[in-house]
Amino acid sequence: MTSSCDELLPGTRRALLHRVAVAQAEGRAPSLVAAVARDGRMVWSGARSGADGQVPDADTQYRVGSITKVFTAVLVLRLRDEGLIGLDHPLEKYLPGTGVGEVTIAQLLGHSAGLSAESPGPWWERTPGTLRPTLGDVLGDRPVRHPAGRRHHYSNPGFAVLGSLVEAVRDAPWEEVLRRDVLEPLAMDRTTAQPVAPHAEGWAVHPWADVVLPEPAEDLGLMAPAGQLWSTAADLCRFAGFLADGDEKVLSAASVAEMRTPSVPPETGQWDGGYGLGTQLARHGGRSLAGHTGSLPGFVASLWVSVDDGVAAVALANATSGPPVGAVAAELVSIVAEAEPRFPEPWRPLATADQPLLEVTGPWFWGTHPFVLTLSTDQGLELTPLEGSRGSRRNRGSSGRGSRFVGQPDGTWTGLDGYHAGETLRVVRRPDGSVDHLDLGSFVFTREAYDPGADVPGGVDEKGWRGMTSPEG
Repeated sequence: MTSSCDELLPGTRRALLHRVAVAQAEGRAPSLVAAVARDGRMVWSGARSGADGQVPDADTQYRVGSITKVFTAVLVLRLRDEGLIGLDHPLEKYLPGTGVGEVTIAQLLGHSAGLSAESPGPWWERTPGTLRPTLGDVLGDRPVRHPAGRRHHYSNPGFAVLGSLVEAVRDAPWEEVLRRDVLEPLAMDRTTAQPVAPHAEGWAVHPWADVVLPEPAEDLGLMAPAGQLWSTAADLCRFAGFLADGDEKVLSAASVAEMRTPSVPPETGQWDGGYGLGTQLARHGGRSLAGHTGSLPGFVASLWVSVDDGVAAVALANATSGPPVGAVAAELVSIVAEAEPRFPEPWRPLATADQPLLEVTGPWFWGTHPFVLTLSTDQGLELTPLEGSRGSRRNRGSSGRGSRFVGQPDGTWTGLDGYHAGETLRVVRRPDGSVDHLDLGSFVFTREAYDPGADVPGGVDEKGWRGMTSPEG
């Protein structure tokens, strides 16, 4: 067993290494390597191997399967950010003749284009890509299985199509574009389309006996953008940091956040989460995770990032099946996040006081529902529902209708999330300049519940609040 670490507490390091050891033993994997990153930097790695003298480390390559799809999605988002494509545009506009009609690029990224799950013909993961020399061979005669945009249906050929889109727009091979636009800027020099030593060999483990069988490692050809890559735990930790914070050399923080935003609901019963634009989304132990799992014959892989905790984990094994690396990576995130929670940024007062903004902070009422409007350090506003008349705070996104807002040049505010995402918040003033009410997408918020002095839709009964007498009898 090997382990390298920096900064994590001894108890945390032992818990991580123990989880790796249990996963390798119970999953009967020839080897398993894992790593944890915190705030974009790898702080621990550990490995376990059943082969004497062949213990991998964070620099050993494993095939990562469908984690490749996240890289392909990054290439597509770069095209969008450069104004070369539109996500809502039909694929046919940029890649005519595919036979998949008017499906959009966004639908392909989110697996809602309705395309078939697999390519026709021999098992594409165990056969050479030369058997599928054209997109027609990849898609087959009946590529569309569901109406586009109606449901989540995972599609490997869909990402082969996206890889061909990248090649068509860039006029260069997918692998070359990936190296130039993503891998080199992120210093991921151990992530390649073909294995480069040191790398693990792929094995199948007999389901009822402790014997193994070597698996083929084929070049997938046009299917490469769906699952070709080899990578290391160290390189994937770098990529995890990028998925959390972005990198202006590749994609902005706003664009990677868009990748982590749910695009369509998941297929019923498939996983506790969803799918963004090229990223899987999951919930584990109350945490929101983004990343992807992957498998190809001989290998299973997983990468998960908890943006809120600033923690990411990678788990890689060289077995066709057995170790639940998706769960292992999620548990490694939880081990670090719970044992060594992130320190909050120090509270600092604002540099200046914006009096018009201060004037609108505090309690507001939508009808009889109490809310509080607060001013954040980045000059944004946050509207939070209060629990009943006592005013205890309720989390944004619960049964209340809370949102964060960002200011606009015209003096209005635009909702960023929650019920009011994209809606406009306006401060409505009286002729003398005092605040009458807030208008939020036609909802009127007043300083008092049904304030008789404010412009409440429908008016307020002039007799005001009153008691109720019980009916006689």
